[in-house]
Amino acid sequence: MLSVALPRMLLSAVPGATLAAVLAVSVAVCVAVCVALPSSPPLRHRLLRAALLRAAGWQRRRLELQSTDVRHGQERRLRRLLPHGAAPGSDAFREHRPPSPGCADGEGAEPLPPLSVRAALRSCWSAEPPLQGALLHLHALHAAFPQALTLRGTALLGWAPAAPRAPGLCPLPTLYCTPPEAAALPSRSAALRVQLLFALRARALRVLEARLPNELHDALAALRDGWAELARELELGTLSPQPGLPEETRGRLRALLVPDGARAAEVRAECGRGFEGIVRRLWPQLQVVVVGTVRGGERLYCDALRRAACEGLPLYCPWYRVAGALLGVNLWPKEPTPRFVLCPEWAFCEFLPCPAEEQEEQRTVLLGELWEGREYTLILTARPGEYRCRAGEVLRVAGFHKQCPVVEPVRRESQALSVRGESIPEERFCRSLCRAVGMWPGARLVDYICVESTLLGASSGAGAPHYEVFVELRGLRDLSEGQRHKLDHCLQEDFPIYKSFRFKGSIGPLRLHLVGAGAFARLRDAMGCPVPMPRVLREERLLPVIQGTVIS
Repeated sequence: MLSVALPRMLLSAVPGATLAAVLAVSVAVCVAVCVALPSSPPLRHRLLRAALLRAAGWQRRRLELQSTDVRHGQERRLRRLLPHGAAPGSDAFREHRPPSPGCADGEGAEPLPPLSVRAALRSCWSAEPPLQGALLHLHALHAAFPQALTLRGTALLGWAPAAPRAPGLCPLPTLYCTPPEAAALPSRSAALRVQLLFALRARALRVLEARLPNELHDALAALRDGWAELARELELGTLSPQPGLPEETRGRLRALLVPDGARAAEVRAECGRGFEGIVRRLWPQLQVVVVGTVRGGERLYCDALRRAACEGLPLYCPWYRVAGALLGVNLWPKEPTPRFVLCPEWAFCEFLPCPAEEQEEQRTVLLGELWEGREYTLILTARPGEYRCRAGEVLRVAGFHKQCPVVEPVRRESQALSVRGESIPEERFCRSLCRAVGMWPGARLVDYICVESTLLGASSGAGAPHYEVFVELRGLRDLSEGQRHKLDHCLQEDFPIYKSFRFKGSIGPLRLHLVGAGAFARLRDAMGCPVPMPRVLREERLLPVIQGTVIS
């Protein structure tokens, strides 16, 4: 019988330029064996995993080589993005094309495409950013957590209504124990609950994965509120009717369930003990929680997960993606703060130092000209026809991987509050809000969103422009007037410009609203597509959703 070790033996004996050809041969062998042994899922999985890991190792070596010559890598990428006959070189490109106002919205971009063995075969010679990024993720995950790639050892929590067969973040579909059809339900809350039920069936999970931290946060909230019903469904091997779950789909998913009284009893026992560290207690073999992004407003959920439900587990974010373009990869899954290597051949990147210097046209710096510890605004050329787009993203250079900058996302410029040009960044507003909540005995911040009074129109009432803030708290059911004023006072202390406008009366007092439990989950359902949580609401159609949940 052909062993999975055959590709490894072939590859370990051949160095240098012929490695790509031997990789192709080993992948072809895996394809043949997978076709010949359709009734052996474990062996098929092992062969696919071996082939993809070899291709992933090749892509890691390619990245290391690219990291030694960043400037030429950026020039090569720019030539691929420019039309034929365009002025060559980054200097001429920057001289003849002024920066454009902003990138196309890519926050709701679909997950990276699944990797097949044939895709790995193509990657032996070349790889576009999505393919190389998927393989580098696979390599980093396996290197840090060798048991993470177990057959059906990963549970996916994520909503993809427009892509019924969309995979998760990992490029090996046989990893997942959750049915792909569950992700495509018309209702976000129904999709997350069904996926949670299938995840609870698999006690031996190695990886818990969510495309967005807010999806994992809401799924665990559904577990906290409905664990008794979920345990009953596990015990009976059934799936209860619920809004957003079509009856035909429910029948197909229910056919995949079998009664499991022992697991149901375990879920009841662990949930009955409370929800601190519940993830590790429900899945004792779990090694890592993988999330698709940690940018901007998603950090609040990541911090809450680390403190409570996912206590003791690393949260790994594999990629840095802006406006739908893949820019960097996280090579260090075990580190608590996600850092991303900006890959020189994935997009052409320019940077403006922050704060901007006092000159009309500040010249951008390139990928190989950044300074450690400084913050920069990103200008991006990632697609043909979209040149020098202001990405609205500020990042900090945390170090270097050879010549490649290693960056940490800092803030999204689109999420700054401003009714008089004062511009309060999202991460600094969040710090002020957390400081105010800390002054309210027993309160803990669960979620929040801000609205500028210009969006509210007549419903904001008379008076100067102001902010309205909607918060969900745990530990408080009402807010006194004194507590409501604390946030405005904190903002005045933290932002002198805001204090000046408040003193002059050109900005009115902040209005704080307390919403009921689950209000933000309903708001995310109403958004219609999975996106990182905005902290400044810009869509008027969503206003009634959040306003309708106010309890105080």
